[in-house]
Amino acid sequence: MQLLRGEIKLITGNANVDLAKKIAEKLGRKIADSPVKTFLDGEINLNISETVRGQDVFIIQPTCSPVNDNLMEILILIDAVKRASAGRINAVIPYYGYARQDRKTKAREPITAKLVANLLTTAGADRVITMDLHAGQIQGYFDIPVDHLTGIPLLANYFKDKIGKDAVVVSPDLGGVTRARRFANILDLPIAIIEKRRPRPNESEVMNIIGDIDGKDVILVDDIIDTAGTITSAATVLKQQGAKKVYGCATHGVLSGPAIDRICNSELDKFVITDTIPLKRNCEKNKIEVVSVAETFAEAIRRINGNESISIIFD
Repeated sequence: MQLLRGEIKLITGNANVDLAKKIAEKLGRKIADSPVKTFLDGEINLNISETVRGQDVFIIQPTCSPVNDNLMEILILIDAVKRASAGRINAVIPYYGYARQDRKTKAREPITAKLVANLLTTAGADRVITMDLHAGQIQGYFDIPVDHLTGIPLLANYFKDKIGKDAVVVSPDLGGVTRARRFANILDLPIAIIEKRRPRPNESEVMNIIGDIDGKDVILVDDIIDTAGTITSAATVLKQQGAKKVYGCATHGVLSGPAIDRICNSELDKFVITDTIPLKRNCEKNKIEVVSVAETFAEAIRRINGNESISIIFD
C-alpha cells in the first residue's frame, strides 16, 4: 500500500488504552511512546518521545468518563502533534461524548456537541473518525471530514448463530427505528417498536409495544446505554407481554451509576456491547459480553492512510 499521507503514527491518551493496543496489533504497529500524566494540581502533562514530523498521526481517544479529562487529553495531544509538524492529524474518537446535547430543547440550553466539534477543529484536527454518533447530524457540526463508522454489523453478526428466524428486533424508542431496521435487515428479521415517554432525564416509561413479540425471542438495539433504566424496564415489559428470551445490545456501554447492577438483576438474558468504552466492572452473572471494534477502526485507518474509500467496510 502506498503511503500517500506519510507513515502511520498511532498515539493514545488514557481513555481506552486496551482498544488502542488492539487497533495497533491489527495494523501490525506499536503505540507511540507518548505517556499522558498529570501534575499534582491536576493539569495534564504529556511528552511525545517519537518524531511525528510529516507523518499521518491517528490519536485514539474516546471521550468517555471522566469525560472532561479525556476531552482535554485529546485536545492537548492534537495541539502537541500539530506543533511538532505532523503531516495530518486524525482524531479517532470511538465514543463521542456530549453527543446527546446536540440541539436546544428548551430556552438557554447549550449545544455542547457543536462546541466539542469546534474545540477539536480549533485544536488542529484535520479529520475525525468516530462510531455511531447519537445523532447523525453531528457530522455537519464539523468543517473537516468526518468518517462515521458503525458497530451495527458487528453486533448483528454476534447474534447470527444464537437466534432463530422467529426472532424480532426491537427499537426501544421511535427515534431508534432506523438503527433497528438496519440491524434487522442484516439478520433478515422483522422489527417492533416500544413507544415510551421520558418524564425526567435518565428515566423513561414504556407506554405501548408496536409489533408482535408474543412467544418470540427479541433483541433490543440501542446506540448508548447509560444508566440502563430504559433497556431493563423494556426487558421486563417484553417478558410480561410474552417474549421468550430478551437480548440487549448497544454500541456504547456508558454504564454509569447503577447500570451494571440493573443489568445483572434484570430480565435480560444477555447484554452485548462493543469496546468503544472500557468496561470498568463485569456483571457477576456473566450477562454482559463485549465484542471488539478494533478491526473496524484498523481497516478504516488503513484505508484513510492510503486514500481509499472506507464505505466498502460496510458493503
